[in-house]
Amino acid sequence: MHLLTEEHILLLLVQIALLLGCARALGEVFHRLGQPSITAEILVGILFGPTIFGRVAPSLHARLFPADPYQIKMFGAVAWLGILFFLLKAGLETNFATAWRQRGAALKLSLFDLAIPMAIAFLPCLFLPARYMGSDGRRLIFALFIAVIMTISALPVTARVLQDLKIYRTDLGLLIMSALTINDVAGWIVFALILGMVTDAGMTVFQMGSVLVSTVAFAVFCLTVGSGLFDRSLRFLHEKRVSEPSGSLTLVVLAGLLGGITTVWIGIHALFGFFIAGIMAGESKRLSERTRHVFDQMVQAILVPLFFTAVGMKLDFLRNFDVWLVLFILGIGILGRYVAAYVGARFTGHPSLHSRLIADAHIPGGEMQIVIGMLALEHGVISQTVYVAIVFGAVVTSVISGPLMGRLLRRIEEVDWLAFLPVDHIRMNMTARNRDEAIRELCACLRPETGEHPADEFAQAVLRREYEMTTSIGGGVAIPHARVVGIKRSLVVFGICGQALEWNSADGKPAELVFLVITPRENPSIQIQLLRGIACGMADTDLRRRLIQAGSAPEVLEILRHRLYQSESGTHCEGKLSSVDNAG
Repeated sequence: MHLLTEEHILLLLVQIALLLGCARALGEVFHRLGQPSITAEILVGILFGPTIFGRVAPSLHARLFPADPYQIKMFGAVAWLGILFFLLKAGLETNFATAWRQRGAALKLSLFDLAIPMAIAFLPCLFLPARYMGSDGRRLIFALFIAVIMTISALPVTARVLQDLKIYRTDLGLLIMSALTINDVAGWIVFALILGMVTDAGMTVFQMGSVLVSTVAFAVFCLTVGSGLFDRSLRFLHEKRVSEPSGSLTLVVLAGLLGGITTVWIGIHALFGFFIAGIMAGESKRLSERTRHVFDQMVQAILVPLFFTAVGMKLDFLRNFDVWLVLFILGIGILGRYVAAYVGARFTGHPSLHSRLIADAHIPGGEMQIVIGMLALEHGVISQTVYVAIVFGAVVTSVISGPLMGRLLRRIEEVDWLAFLPVDHIRMNMTARNRDEAIRELCACLRPETGEHPADEFAQAVLRREYEMTTSIGGGVAIPHARVVGIKRSLVVFGICGQALEWNSADGKPAELVFLVITPRENPSIQIQLLRGIACGMADTDLRRRLIQAGSAPEVLEILRHRLYQSESGTHCEGKLSSVDNAG
């Protein structure tokens, strides 16, 4: 029996320290440049892998990253933990219940998201040269795999872009995230089934049907009964006063492990089990945004970088780089996802500019495509050259989506949101003791001018929207909002809480400043304009502090006018995106 030695452990620690340190450092640089950290992590892997380091200093590379199978398996196990927990984290960020409640438009959009990219990618891939296929050699399976990969969008990347552009909490942002959520769940189910066919080529039709039924039954159970069981388990922990967030985090991890065990037993890859278990756990309202944020930071800071550096180290990217294949993968990916989302958005009645925003948000392939591509490579479905093309396509699309959406948003005319906030819509020292009371208290300020719309109607609309997704943007600021049919103009109310209120914020800070925004349903753009303007203005920490200390409504308006007009930052977001709204 070969035993692990101190040298094995020492080398593993050196590898982790080197790769993690460089990936985090370069990732921070990329983050400050407005680029996704996955690009930095893969670049670090390429730098220390056979592509660069192995060419420049082969002997030193062999010392640091030897071909010893035990050493490779040790680091591989760490990297696999990274990807398993990444899928669990992705599931937590996937609010399926909210997406399903939005299923009118979101479901139609997601159907286009699945059908059109698969159709655009499948036929051309059937006629690709045989050298691009893996050892499996089955052309139909190869084309199906590529087609499924092209349907998957990078939900975490899109969420971060929407947050940075201050439209994550708008109705448009909610629609985009809901459609991508439904699309990802459906895409992963299809992918898991195809993978099951690959891993057991000798399956009979009956066995294939059994795997299909078991997979769908597992997903349905987790998203219905399983969600309730997890919520009750979390309530039990809270009643027993188990320390938080450690108790909730342990329960989330156990759910992921059980999901992975179950799917392996069914005959489907463990990654699918972790993903569905994450969605199941994420449905619980008892799982606070703060706990989700802690889990996200732990996985994103430690485990995920190790996996994506391993991606870069896996192959020689120069030797396997085929420029025409890279352009082909980029072309069918961008074309398929963009056309599908644009056609789906127009079909559901969105104006052209909003449809283009929705389409741009579907462009990034990101981490999910790389994960699926890696599994396809390991099971011999695709060649190393195709995998390299998929990695490049995922990185490029993740990089370009943010600038494309930012360019379109600049075409939406900026508004002076202070013009919608009269002095009698400012509420000092609110008496509300919780979030719902605060919303009703602010809505009551609108009673004299709402005509046939009673204040309670506005409150119910805002609360319904609040239950879909928290409107806290962090930093002690919340912007509850709703779009209402029949009102003639937009309404803004501002309140300073007499006592800080729990608002389920990702940064854990209770709300002290609350902006209530009511806009006409017939004019969706005005909601984007107002919410972006307020969120960008409230990114100023000193401004928030001065508002809390203000003594009267006229003083509040004077502070806002002086600071926002002086800095010309009323609605301009660039350069001010990171201090508020960092929650996913």
